[in-house]
Formats: sequence, C-alpha cells, structure tokens
Amino acid sequence: MPVSSQAGIDDATLVAQTRDGDARAFSELVRRYEGKVFRLAHHVTQNREDAEDVLQETFLKAYEHLDQFRGDSKFYTWIVRIAVNQALMKLRRRKSDKAVSLDETIDTGEDTLIREIAGWDENAEQQYSREELGGILDSAVQSLEPLYRSVFVLRDIEDLSTEETAEALDLSVPAVKSRLLRARLQLREKLTRYFKRKGDDLFAYL
Repeated sequence: MPVSSQAGIDDATLVAQTRDGDARAFSELVRRYEGKVFRLAHHVTQNREDAEDVLQETFLKAYEHLDQFRGDSKFYTWIVRIAVNQALMKLRRRKSDKAVSLDETIDTGEDTLIREIAGWDENAEQQYSREELGGILDSAVQSLEPLYRSVFVLRDIEDLSTEETAEALDLSVPAVKSRLLRARLQLREKLTRYFKRKGDDLFAYL
C-alpha cells in the first residue's frame, strides 16, 4: 500500500501495520509528526543541529520500542515523551541543563489564569508587526528553564491537554499545572520588562 494511500489511516492501525513489518506504515507516522517533534526539540535544545539529532533519535527509539506502546494514550503523546527525554539528555550532555525538582509544587490558580500570555491590543498591532511580536515571544520562551519550557511548549503551543502533557513528561497533573503557571508568570514578567524598556504601556491591560 503506497504511503499516500495511508494518509487517512488512524495511528493505531499504522502502529499495528508497522509491527507486522510494514515499514511504509511507520514512514507515514514519521511524516505526520516529524514537524511537531522537530519544533518541540528545537524549543527545548535551542539548537537546530541538536534538534535534528533528537528528531532522528526519537523516531529510531520509537521504532525499536514500538512493542512498548500499548495504545492507552495517543501515539503522539507517547512519542513526545521520547522526544522530550532525548532533548533533555542533549542538554545534560552540554551541561547546560539546570536542575529543577520534578516534585516542586506551588499554588497554581490554574483556572483563574487567562490562557494567552498577552492580549495584544490594536495599538500594539500598529506598533509591532505580527512577525516582530512572534519573535519577541519566541525569544522569551527560549529563555525559560528547559523543564518549564517543555511544559509551556506542550501545553500552550502544541495544545496538548494537561493530562497528556503530564503523561508525556512523566509528571503528575499538579506538577504540570505548577510548572505551567511558573512558565506563564515568568513569560509575563519578561515581556513586561521588555516593553517597558521600549517605553510602551502594552501590559497596562493585563
């Protein structure tokens, strides 16, 4: 069956076909998720070459350990966990990973937080192009600690649920909420400082 004809097949079926020896089925899984995995790896490692390595290592490990995928979660959630582990290993090898306790907790107030980091108003849109705003936000995200950054990317950029993020990172749901709150607050502080230096009152509405 050509790869093109597999586009409409669900992930679970493709996994089963791969286990039966159909390499083209796995190629379809790679095609579906390589972009997201690379983007995630690049966010975590902040290095394109490392992200490319993580991408290859992730799918290689997924193929080698496909028998460990039980289908209790989405295939993407499972492969994201592999990707995050590989990316963090890259950081540790570069000795740039700061230690953050996986059990650290704080009051989250999750339900009261607005999902968006910033509500760009009309004046802001006039002062900054969308590309500029995207670049500013991306730089702020890159400055987060790796484990906070991982949670923020999965939850707020890749749009995984809190439960899926917890499973992907091997964290408890409260730990994900705590880390996500920290990430959002840090981003808000970084962006507020940035625009105040520029003399803007962009965050007066927040």
